[in-house]
Amino acid sequence: MSEHLVTTPPEAFVEPAYGRRSLADVMPAVAAALGSPLDRTPTGLTLPDAPSYVVFLVDGLGARLLERYAHAAPYLSSLLAGSEPGTAGVPSTTATSLTSFGTGLGPGAHGLVGFTARVPGTGELLNHLWWDQNVDPLEWQPHPTSFATMSSAGIDVTVVNKREFRDSGLTMASARGASFVGADKVGERIAAAVSSSSARPSMTYLYDSDLDWTGHRWGVSSSQWLQQLAMVDAEAEQLRETLPPHVRLVVVADHGMVDSPTASRTDVDTETHLLDGVALLGGEARFRHLYCRSGAVDDVLTTWRESLAGNADVLTRSGAIARGWFGPVDARVLPRLGDVVVACRGDHGVFASEKFDYETTLVGLHGSLTADEMLIPVLVD
Repeated sequence: MSEHLVTTPPEAFVEPAYGRRSLADVMPAVAAALGSPLDRTPTGLTLPDAPSYVVFLVDGLGARLLERYAHAAPYLSSLLAGSEPGTAGVPSTTATSLTSFGTGLGPGAHGLVGFTARVPGTGELLNHLWWDQNVDPLEWQPHPTSFATMSSAGIDVTVVNKREFRDSGLTMASARGASFVGADKVGERIAAAVSSSSARPSMTYLYDSDLDWTGHRWGVSSSQWLQQLAMVDAEAEQLRETLPPHVRLVVVADHGMVDSPTASRTDVDTETHLLDGVALLGGEARFRHLYCRSGAVDDVLTTWRESLAGNADVLTRSGAIARGWFGPVDARVLPRLGDVVVACRGDHGVFASEKFDYETTLVGLHGSLTADEMLIPVLVD
């Protein structure tokens, strides 16, 4: 036997490519391709000129997952050749990503910094998916969306999404300024896209959440997820075949996903020492925000680093900002970030089985900076 233990180093995190090829760069690139560049620094993402664009965002379709299961998605995987993946922002979670997509801003600017985040000055969390009627989404996220800016420039902008999302806080924060078409079924979505894309210039945004839900419930290695991927692929192909030739189709995602088995889970309600000095636990299982009691940051940082050694990167707020995880951070957003942030590696997750019991029922998770979560397809047809 060798005298030295051979270990496999953890896979390097994928840092967000803000300003180059992140999800926040997609709408500015579309606007430029439509002939109406947004008033901001050009990004590294360039799309072909066209009079109309349809952007189809598939929740949970990571680039690595599409490559791994290409056999289940022959149309989408055929577009991988010659394409380069982009990245989600940090954390790699739906509310954060959809707002970056809709505003063209990083999380540190738009302020939706996770699945849940502290409402400054309170001991309460805001769930960015389900929202809270006491928090005004226009105050929480005051920046104009790319949709509104494009619309004011004369581009016909339409959002096609499930009817239940029409007036949600997340929609108001991320997609205000566009015409909203409620469409719950695939046929409705495709018909709406064909209709709206007949205008020139126009940009139509379609959103499909079913693949993400299936991954959370069954996992991305499940037969259920593969069947749903095949359905998404058929939807995308039918969309392309139905759209007029002058319309460009772009398929992107908000994040990927990893499966987290029971053996790879830390429960803070069992390992209660992890809550010492923690006033509020936010974020989600793959990316936690720890809001600390006064003077407790150093102790919390040490405890979590020792307990999760090899399973997570544990950084102070300033350390994560210095890494560029959130992009430039506005002063009003700063207290929404944890005093300590925990980004899980591998398939690990940090749970709170009593307070956030629903999360314990999920198989597929996202939020951290692994390649499976961060890399997203940017497919153009």
